[in-house]
Amino acid sequence: MNILVINCGSSSIKYKFYQMPQEELISRGSVDRIGEKESFVKNHRQGLEILLQKIECVDAIGHRVVHGAEEFKEPALIDQRVIHRIRVCSRLAPLHNPANLEGILACRQVLKGIKQAAVFDTAFHQSLPQQAFVYGLPYNLYQKHGIRKYGFHGSSHEYVLNEAAKKLKKNLSQLNLITCHLGNGCSVSAIRNGRCVDTSMGFTPLEGLVMGSRCGDIDPAVITYLIREKKMPPESVDQLLNKESGLKGISGVSNDMGKLMLEAKKGNKRCQLAIEIFIYRLKKYISAYLGILGRAHALVFTAGISEHHPWLIRKACKGLFNNLKAKPKVMLIPTDEELMIARQTYRVIGKINRGG
Repeated sequence: MNILVINCGSSSIKYKFYQMPQEELISRGSVDRIGEKESFVKNHRQGLEILLQKIECVDAIGHRVVHGAEEFKEPALIDQRVIHRIRVCSRLAPLHNPANLEGILACRQVLKGIKQAAVFDTAFHQSLPQQAFVYGLPYNLYQKHGIRKYGFHGSSHEYVLNEAAKKLKKNLSQLNLITCHLGNGCSVSAIRNGRCVDTSMGFTPLEGLVMGSRCGDIDPAVITYLIREKKMPPESVDQLLNKESGLKGISGVSNDMGKLMLEAKKGNKRCQLAIEIFIYRLKKYISAYLGILGRAHALVFTAGISEHHPWLIRKACKGLFNNLKAKPKVMLIPTDEELMIARQTYRVIGKINRGG
C-alpha cells in the first residue's frame, strides 16, 4: 500500500510518501509560503496539486492533526463526522487544526475516492490518569469547557517508544520509559507499561519545558499582571509567551541552541543562562517522572536538539541516577513522526480493507 503522509501548516504542506508495510520511503518534499502575497501558490489545494505532479499511485493518505481533544483516542478514518469534530476541536488549537483541515479538504478535492486517516498529536496521551490531566481549577471548567492537560508530540513519543522496545527487546506492556522530545518545541513523557501516564505539555503546547520561543511553566498570575498593569492586550500576551520567550527571550539572541552555544563560549552571559535554565528545567521534569515511575528502563532523547547537541544530554543526565539502584539506559533515537503516521494509517485503512 502506498501511503501519502501530509503535514499541513498555515502556509506550508510537507509530505512523505511510503510503501507500506515495507516502510520504504519513496519520496519527500514540501511547498512553502502558501497564500503569501508574493507566492504563486494561492491555497492548499493548489499546493497539493503541485506536490502530486511528483507522486503516482496513492492508495491512502494519512494526515497529522494536532488536537483531537478527548474525542479521538486513536487514529480515525476520515468522513464527514470526523471532519466536523476536527473543526469543533479547532477552538482548542486555532493555529493548527484549521490548517490540518485545509489539507484534508484539499485531498478530498484532488484525490477523490482515496481513503484518508487522521492521526492526532494528542491521542497517545489519552491514557493519562485523571490525577495527571485535571488542573487545580473549578472542576466544571474541565467538564463544560474541556480545560485539562492534553499533551502533544504524541506521534514522536510513540515512535521512540516502539523503537526503544525493539532495541531493548522488551514487550511494550513491560516497558517503563521517560521520552524527551527536544526540538524548537520540547516535551517529556512518562511511560509506564507502554502507556503514557504523564507529559509536560498541557492544555496547549505552551506548558512544561523552556523551549525555543515558548516560555514553558510560569506563574499564571504573570499573565493577568501583564494585562492589568502593563495594559497588554491578550493577543500581545499570547504572542509574547509563544513567540518571544523561551531560549529566544532569555538570551535576546536566538531560539537556536547551536547559536546560543557559540555565543555562550564567547562569554555571552545571557546565552549561558538560557542554556542553564533549559537544562535545569529538563532535569527537573526527568527527576519528577523518575519519581512517578519508580523505575525506568531507559531515558530516551529525540528530535533536533538531542541529535545535534549530545553534550546537552550528558549535562542533563549528570547526577540524575546517583541514588538509583537500577540505572536506566540513556538512548538517542532519531524520531520519525511521518513514519509513525504512515504506520497508523496503514493499520486503520488496512483494517477497513480487510472488512474489520
